[in-house]
Amino acid sequence: MAGATLERLAGDDTTPGTVRLAGDWTLVGLRPRLPSIQSSLGAAAGLHWDLAAIERLDSVGAVLLWRAWGRRWPERITVSPAHRHVIERAAVLPPESFVVPVREPFPLTLLAGRLTLRAVGNLLGMIALFGQLLLDLAWLCRHPRDLPWREFSANLYKSGALALPVTALVGFLIGVVLSYLSSLQLKSFGADVYIVNLLGISIVRELGPVLVAVLVAGRSGSAMTAQIGVMRVTEEIDALATMGVSRTLRLVLPKVAALAVAMPLLVVWCSAAGIVGGMVAANLEMDLAYGFFIDTLPKVVPVANLWIGLGKGVAFGALIALVACHFGLRVRPNTESLSANTTSSVVTAITVVILVDALFAIFTRNVGMPL
Repeated sequence: MAGATLERLAGDDTTPGTVRLAGDWTLVGLRPRLPSIQSSLGAAAGLHWDLAAIERLDSVGAVLLWRAWGRRWPERITVSPAHRHVIERAAVLPPESFVVPVREPFPLTLLAGRLTLRAVGNLLGMIALFGQLLLDLAWLCRHPRDLPWREFSANLYKSGALALPVTALVGFLIGVVLSYLSSLQLKSFGADVYIVNLLGISIVRELGPVLVAVLVAGRSGSAMTAQIGVMRVTEEIDALATMGVSRTLRLVLPKVAALAVAMPLLVVWCSAAGIVGGMVAANLEMDLAYGFFIDTLPKVVPVANLWIGLGKGVAFGALIALVACHFGLRVRPNTESLSANTTSSVVTAITVVILVDALFAIFTRNVGMPL
């Protein structure tokens, strides 16, 4: 297969020069010499074009010639009818729009603006979804028979019962680590008994709810986003809308309610495992008796800390499920969007949990702290 060739013949005073094209003016034939051919075509304007020796011409060669001619036929041209037809088809194509890359003057400012607009859009979407849930609850108060008990129980089992082993393991290990590291400092000051205060307040009030929230966001939150996202990809949500079934009533509300119920229970479970782990480590490291630890714990940790932890569990659970469902409903019918929104769901849920935990710490700073 011959490649594309271009030969320029000089003319005289009465005859203009000639540009003779030969070979295969196709994608395969043009690729080896494309830069040089483009420069030669640009310098051959106003001459006689002889295309009779071209053996093969495809749309790539036709578009290349049409651009070189300034998108109009040359005054003097020799071309076969078949090749003329190919060029005529390329001539009716719309001109492409060339985008000149412009360097952004303030890339950091533009990036911050884009992220802010995206965050505001997600916030408005979650507010709208929360409002729809309130409307669904008001409707269910008038039609209690339509409560999605089966969906609620299924999500409660998946998000709560199946999460018990991993939350207990993580809570126990965190309690062991926290007790061991704290004992090294407390022994140097002769304050061994204060390990009970430290473990009780930190685990019941802060570490328990936050650890469970992070675990649930990575485990159950991602699963909820993936489940709704797959339903978007397979058009199951559109099928529900066609049948007149509310997607928020059947998909979103059971998940939010189930996680809001399961999270406080998981917080108590994880906090108990953490305290047990801390008690075991305190006994091994400082020879602190189990009986003394159990007897001292309710005296130095007011019960208000437990209520704060339970309140955090309810808030964290509802927010994680709301964020997960929001990003699941935003999935487009392709696998790339599914993976991107699942990742965004987990990151956003953990960020929201930390922000809400900071608000809890500010508004409850004088509640449940021992004198």
